[in-house]
Amino acid sequence: MDKITTKRKELKEKFKQMKPDMGIFAIRANHVDKCYIEGATDLRSRINRTKFQLEFGNFPNEELQKDWKEHGEDNFTIEILEKLKYDEDETKTDYNDDLALLKMVWEEKLLQNGMRFYK
Repeated sequence: MDKITTKRKELKEKFKQMKPDMGIFAIRANHVDKCYIEGATDLRSRINRTKFQLEFGNFPNEELQKDWKEHGEDNFTIEILEKLKYDEDETKTDYNDDLALLKMVWEEKLLQNGMRFYK
C-alpha cells in the first residue's frame, strides 16, 4: 500500500474511535430565573439542533419557544453543565440511564438555587 492509502486508513480508524462529549446542558433565560435542561449523548450536535429548532420556531417546548421568540437569542445563555465520562468497559453503549440520573441531580441543584424550569 502507498503512504496515502495507509494514512487514509489510519485517519478513518481514528475517526471511528472518536467519541462525542455527552452530558447535561442548560438554556438559561437571562431575563428571569428560568432554564431548560437536557441530557445528550452528543452535546455539540444536540445543542446545534436545539438552537436551530428555536431559531426556526419549532422547538417542542412551547413555553421556551415563546420566550425565545419574544426576547431573542441574546437574552438566553446555552451552557454545558457537566460532561459524563465514558465507562472504561467499552462494550457499554447505552448511557441514557446515566444521563437521566445526572439530569435529576442538576435539577435538584438548580432548584436549591431558586431556578425554575421550562416544562
